[in-house]
Amino acid sequence: MTRNQKIALGCGGGGCLGLILLFIFIGVLSTFGFLSLPWSSTNRNYNFNVNDNRNSNFNSNYNSNLNRNSNSNSDSDSSSSSSSSSMSSDAKHRLYQAAGMTRDQALILRVYNKIGLDSGNSTDHEQFVKEHFTWAMNNLEFIQSVNSPETARAYVEEHIDD
Repeated sequence: MTRNQKIALGCGGGGCLGLILLFIFIGVLSTFGFLSLPWSSTNRNYNFNVNDNRNSNFNSNYNSNLNRNSNSNSDSDSSSSSSSSSMSSDAKHRLYQAAGMTRDQALILRVYNKIGLDSGNSTDHEQFVKEHFTWAMNNLEFIQSVNSPETARAYVEEHIDD
């Protein structure tokens, strides 16, 4: 075998390995909902606008506008939601995580209402999301238990009226 043949064989093997790793990476991203594949039946419409203004004396102003659009015709009964103060922090984060995994905008908005994130105060929402990242790192087992839209929806439906 000549030197050129060895190089060609090595490059071909490396290219195949790279493609395999790329497909695995894409599969993981789509499994956890970070990437939507063209043949996937889910339809997500998200619109995020973030403005970050910083000046030279390190004072920063952070403005975040989150626009949520839902074209669902379901009627959510706002009288069924009780005060969010009666829920534990863990219960709020579990509902928030499971609702997000369903990818159902109407259900997500219903959970936001239940846990008190519908007040229009973006500071409260930003603080909750920051806390949620820490919570998520400590509750990976729960996240795995609601890793499909079906199991997540079942969890939300079972616990939203708690």
